[in-house]
Order: sequence, then structure tokens, then C-alpha cells
Amino acid sequence: PPRPPTKFPCADGSALAAICKPCSHRLLLHWLDLTLPTPADNLALDEALLRHAEAHGGAVLRCWEAPRPFVVVGLGNALAREVNLPECTADGVPVLRRCTGGGAVWQGPGCLNYALVLPLAFAAELATVRGANEFILRRTATALAAALEEPIELAGDTDLTWRGRKFSGNAQRRSRTHLLFHGTLLLAADWAQLERVLPAPSRAPAYRADRTHRDFLTNLPLPRTTVKQALAHAWQANKALPTWPQAETAQLAETRYCQADWTGRR
Repeated sequence: PPRPPTKFPCADGSALAAICKPCSHRLLLHWLDLTLPTPADNLALDEALLRHAEAHGGAVLRCWEAPRPFVVVGLGNALAREVNLPECTADGVPVLRRCTGGGAVWQGPGCLNYALVLPLAFAAELATVRGANEFILRRTATALAAALEEPIELAGDTDLTWRGRKFSGNAQRRSRTHLLFHGTLLLAADWAQLERVLPAPSRAPAYRADRTHRDFLTNLPLPRTTVKQALAHAWQANKALPTWPQAETAQLAETRYCQADWTGRR
């Protein structure tokens, strides 16, 4: 049976500090606020950060926001089933595939993305997919509830909701020693275009209850700067990442995310 939503009430500073207290492993988590020029570059950078951490260690929290709309499908999605391809073509909206699971997502101005790369040793909860989902989303939900001064709920497996409607979907990819956990935060989505390019998903959590996109989704009424600050505080990402894996990002963008056979694999 589906799990009931987990509610995270609005918290004062002391409550937020308690839930975001350091784990048993001391870790310097770097901050990277970086949007690259193209959709392929931005998807590639998330994966490159995971690969870099796997090879060299470390942890990072990245935020980015696409300057122009595109659609990204999950690793296992059937393209023609999850995306209205004729409407994407008519609107000039590119379609790409990411390296994590989950469903199709509209990206563009007003859709803030975050990517969190952590070593699996950071916390015992990260040992399993479900444990990682709950551990990471619990911190995120508590930080956003404190900023909003209203409760935020974890619904389904990887969604965050406000007043019963979804504003964030999330997914993860795991390597031998690290994980990439990334998600979207709807702040000012273009509902008209989103409804044109995304049909109803083939799989949906029970709490969706057959609602349309416009009845199911919502924008979180917070400024993007406030959201970024809340995330950085929740993960104690207080130091800027000095360098990022530019060469590996460019290689992944060219050899994977720009390739039609990768996007159209299903």
C-alpha cells in the first residue's frame, strides 16, 4: 500500500539546526551555483560531478536553472510515451535524456535544479535507495518549510508537496562510493507549455489521483535566492567549489547527452 505523506512542519532556527546537524562523518561540502549554456552541458555536469567525486573524493551541492525551455526524460522512459514530441518540435523545445530514473520533466526559467553529490559513507541512511531518498528529502523539506513558514510534505517515493500539490521531483544515481541525488523545484513554471509538451505520465503515485498537471503541480512561492540559501544552509555548503570538471563535462555532453541514440534509446 502507498505510504501516507510525511509532513515536515515549519521550523524555527533551532529546529532547523537540530535536523541539519552534522553527521558522524565530518565532511566539507562545497557549493556550486553554475548554469552552463546548453541543456546537454547542464545534464553532463551533474554526472561529471559524480564521476569526479568517485575518482577524487569530496562532496558538492550545485544549483542551476535553464535559461531556455527543454524536456528531460528519465533513464528508463519510453520517449514517445512520456513526451509530446510534435508539440516539442512546434515549440522548438529540445528533448534530452538524463542518467537517473524518474519521469519526464519540463525545464526552463522558473524551474530551479539542485544536484547533491555525497559519499555513501556520509550517513548510514545512504546505504539504500529508500533510505537515501528519505534522508536527503527530509533535510530539504525541513529547510524549505522553515523558509516558507508552512509545512512541506514528502509524498510518494521522491516528491515534495506543498498544500497537497507537487513542486519537486527527485532521482538518484549510485556509484561504488558516492551518489548523485538531484531534483527540480518549481518556482515559476510555464504551465501552458508544460501541459503542451508533457502528456499524463505512464506511471504516477497514488496521491496524484488522476489529477491533470495544472491541478497536481504547483509553484513554491519563494524567491530563488531564498531557496538556494535554504539548501546551502541545510547541507552546510558554505565554501565555493574551487574548480569543476570542465573536460569531463564537455566529453559527456558530446559523447552522450548530444547523441540521438542516447536520447532515443527507448
